[in-house]
Amino acid sequence: MATIMGATELQNRLTAGERTVLLDVRWVLGRTDGHSEYVAAHLPGAVFVDLPTELADHAQPGLGRHPLPSAEAFQESARRWGINDGDTVVAYDNSGSMAAARVWWMLRNAGLSTVFLLDGGLAAWRAAGYAVEAGEVTAAVGNVSLGDGLMPVITEKEAARWHEDGVLLDARAGERYRGEIEPIDPRAGHIPGAVSAPTTGNLATEGTFLSADELRRRFAELGVEAGDNVAVYCGSGVTASHQIAALEIAGHSAALFPGSFSQWSNHAENPVAAGSEPFEHKHWEEEPGASAPSGTSAAAGSSVGT
Repeated sequence: MATIMGATELQNRLTAGERTVLLDVRWVLGRTDGHSEYVAAHLPGAVFVDLPTELADHAQPGLGRHPLPSAEAFQESARRWGINDGDTVVAYDNSGSMAAARVWWMLRNAGLSTVFLLDGGLAAWRAAGYAVEAGEVTAAVGNVSLGDGLMPVITEKEAARWHEDGVLLDARAGERYRGEIEPIDPRAGHIPGAVSAPTTGNLATEGTFLSADELRRRFAELGVEAGDNVAVYCGSGVTASHQIAALEIAGHSAALFPGSFSQWSNHAENPVAAGSEPFEHKHWEEEPGASAPSGTSAAAGSSVGT
């Protein structure tokens, strides 16, 4: 299955009148202007998807900041976006597909195979000279029937031992992996045994994905080889989906740890490592919900991985 679609291919589909549902998933950690940016300009006919309310359940310390919604709730949202059985769906954002990858993964997990990420997102669309429109789009309610459990996931217990027989990738920014900053979760650092693999390394300078060959080389340098058992986490399961998309482009299948570090760090019994190596331990005394350790920051910016 293809993972991404270029702006020209998408424009050709739309020009030819081929049934295509466009989802605008503009969301960045620490910002709330995604919807207003959508209203100002979006791809013609695109429906806005609100990540915190439609692609996640309420935050729960035991499950993380962005738990996956129930299958029933997600199907209701997908129908509200106008998706019918058999539709082709293209999701995009304006942040290198970091947010759009969440709905891509969730629709794949629900059994929709014809879902793609617009490579380069809104920026690539505009750079190609294609039209945008303003205002809100309300789709006719669709009839899609979605399932659940079609993409591999791992549990918190499995994440603890994944490094023993596989590769566990941490998709957050390097400074969060090393424990130098932690903008939102209770403790700083990473799951012991995890390898630092920031999602920004999946992208070219213009915000498009690297080629399949380039991504294969990137993941090989991180210790991922053909046939390896690979799992990915981030802060709350959002940008980890981007890593899974990049791995798929490179020819690898990977599992998601949905609760990610926000779930892991909320359980005091879970060890946390810090530093540049997978097992460089540093223990904090704070209980879950306490303030971040000395040296961390609550204003680390929006590109640190969600």
